[in-house]
Amino acid sequence: MRRLATLALAASAAWNSSVLCATPAPEEGKVVGLAFVGRMVSDLDRSVAFYKTLGFGQDPAANPAWRRDEVIEKLYGIAHVETRMAKMYVVNSSSGRHFAVYLRELRGLPRTNQSDHTAWDPGVSHFGLIVPDAQKTWSQLEAAGLLRARSWGGKLIAPPGQTKGMLAYLTDPDGLDIELIDQRPAAPAEDGRPGRPALLPGVNHVGLVVLDSDKARAFYGDLLGGKLLTTEAPWLKGDFYDSAVGGHGNILRFYNEVFADASAASTAHLNFELVEFQNRKKPVVPARIADAGVGYVGVEVQGLDAFLKKVKAAGGKTISSSGIVTMRSGTREIMVRDPDVGGFVELFEHPAKKVTEGP
Repeated sequence: MRRLATLALAASAAWNSSVLCATPAPEEGKVVGLAFVGRMVSDLDRSVAFYKTLGFGQDPAANPAWRRDEVIEKLYGIAHVETRMAKMYVVNSSSGRHFAVYLRELRGLPRTNQSDHTAWDPGVSHFGLIVPDAQKTWSQLEAAGLLRARSWGGKLIAPPGQTKGMLAYLTDPDGLDIELIDQRPAAPAEDGRPGRPALLPGVNHVGLVVLDSDKARAFYGDLLGGKLLTTEAPWLKGDFYDSAVGGHGNILRFYNEVFADASAASTAHLNFELVEFQNRKKPVVPARIADAGVGYVGVEVQGLDAFLKKVKAAGGKTISSSGIVTMRSGTREIMVRDPDVGGFVELFEHPAKKVTEGP
């Protein structure tokens, strides 16, 4: 079935609050929603400049100064390092609310740079970013010396039947993938083709290359609560799919799962895209969360202790050296790896709000 006309897929289609089924009581552990993306960088100043060129804002309340943070050390399973962090934000195209991308640099320990990979290596993550004018953004990155394109010829790619380039993969300064997508208006159904929703500026989806889609769907879907937009996932191939990611001979399929946006109302959502390549079953290259070029996702939960037991039972592995850690804010969190490609997931739980009695 060829209606998947772009790598963005129709990411905002056919979703509303009814797809979120009943969830267990908090004491049993449940997912609130997808909350943020994290990226480990080698030069924070360079990365901040890159993301600002893409249209991201920077949260001034997040101080990017170097400091020792023993909680972060425990969370990452490392010791005796300094860290600095920038909180960048962009709109979630579904909710209209800010979606955060945390950039973190470490020093004081040997770090491997994971930037030397392809867009189809197992465990590689990306996010889809819709912009008002993809060609303008592309040209601005190129003029600033920040464009690192994966696409054929270093150009935006036109979907089948179109002449205007509207999407392509590029990487940030540490090789982390971004799928840049041009905004488009909604289109009505015609000539037997279904209608398509508008693609509005902002983060459209988060993606991960997996080895075993059944195992990955069991973890990110059955356990973490992602709801499949469709169970149909045909294998796709051709120049369009190759040219966008810079490959040749790719055979791939997508599973799009809908997650609630943890920072917004219950009707807001964000897509998590599992990408499986039929002919790219390479072994996973082990990486540490501390390495430059590593990405992770943040998932808010309620009942973290109970939920962590489910994660372990499902094959997830913890990397935090002392289990669940508590931030100065009272938020409790732990870093785990999925059982398929070892993708990093930061699970966290905000402290319960105190209820004050009235007069």
